Amino acid sequence: MTDTEPRTSGTTDGDPTAGAWAVLLPAERYQAERLVHHDVLELTGLPGAGRPRPGDRVAVLIEAPLRLVALGRVARPGTGGREDPDDPQSDATGGAFVVTYTRRALDEPVAVDGPAPDGPVAALDPARWRALADRIGPPPARRTWLVSLDLPIEAASRAEAVRIFWSYVQELGPRELPAFVSPAGDELAMQAFVLGAEANQDPEEDD
Repeated sequence: MTDTEPRTSGTTDGDPTAGAWAVLLPAERYQAERLVHHDVLELTGLPGAGRPRPGDRVAVLIEAPLRLVALGRVARPGTGGREDPDDPQSDATGGAFVVTYTRRALDEPVAVDGPAPDGPVAALDPARWRALADRIGPPPARRTWLVSLDLPIEAASRAEAVRIFWSYVQELGPRELPAFVSPAGDELAMQAFVLGAEANQDPEEDD
């Protein structure tokens, strides 16, 4: 069973020495983070002045409207991110600003009051970070899900069919292929997901 349990003991933290920062994700990058699970968030092309230090706390935000989508900690560069956030097979990047996720709310962002950060990375008052962390709350209870991807493949053998299957998966990815998910033991509740959101796959219901 694949386990993506976040490595964190909670959402708040009493470390008095760590700084706090806000990261503002562009809309396209936010959507990419929703498609494929990542342990870290990597950002490149940021100004060198005033950069966060390893161990600093991070609140990840999106705009229109302003919402909180994740919490994290600054990690040292070169901890294993990917060039393309949609492709887990892409090459690792170097010299990036790396945030290790500690709590995600990518599918249910939390509304945030006040102005947006001034830039992609901005210093954040530690009290403000703690207020945001308290608002996002503890991780929800985890359960087991069954996730499947069925593709009709024409091939001369089973081995060739599997190779073609993985070629399609790598080429089309989560932006085009529907994945089917249901709670373990309740397959009748199966739902298709495309682009990180529920997608109706019954053409009769569209009529």
